Amino acid sequence: MNNFPKCPTCGSAYSYEDRNMYVCPECAHEWPKDAVMEGADQKRIVRDAHGNVLNDGDTVTVIKDLKIKGSSSVVKVGTKVRGIRLVEGDHDIDCKIDGIGAMQLKSEFVKKA
Repeated sequence: MNNFPKCPTCGSAYSYEDRNMYVCPECAHEWPKDAVMEGADQKRIVRDAHGNVLNDGDTVTVIKDLKIKGSSSVVKVGTKVRGIRLVEGDHDIDCKIDGIGAMQLKSEFVKKA
């Protein structure tokens, strides 16, 4: 068949390549080609908006105003987030933001500080 990796979300073998991403046609999950997700002993590589590798405990800065769903609050550009935790899923950063509380962020909206 093809040599593309199986979908990490649903396990489908029908993934395909689209530019620098892999796409699953069954669950519509997209993941970057450079992410390593093959074995339990290997960790997934998460990169910020500028391509820097993020690790648990890093400090990041928000690069875009982010509206919070279900609230009138906004996370402003330049907000520093300390002690991030990387998680699986679409929103791959778990953190606490001063004045707002616990939330999840997408790595594409932060840069490593």
